[in-house]
Amino acid sequence: MKRNERKKGLLLGVGLDNDDGHKRITHAADFFIAGGSEETHERMTETAIKTVEDLGNQGKTLGDVDPRELKDIIHKHTSSA
Repeated sequence: MKRNERKKGLLLGVGLDNDDGHKRITHAADFFIAGGSEETHERMTETAIKTVEDLGNQGKTLGDVDPRELKDIIHKHTSSA
C-alpha cells in the first residue's frame, strides 16, 4: 500500500424486524443501514454515527481500527442507545 493511501471500511447494519411495510435506508460515507422497524433503524443509525465520530475523535477511520477495538466502541454505543 502506498504511503498516502488508507484502507477503507464500511459499517453495514441490517434490520430484520420490520412489519410496517416501510423501506428504510440510511447511508453515509462510512456506513449503510437497511431495514428494520423505525426504532431499530434509528438505533442502528445512531450507533453508526456515534461510532464513526468516536473514531474520528481518535484520528482513526474504519479502515485502520483493530476489529476488537471497533467491537468495543460499537458495544459502548449500543449499550448507551
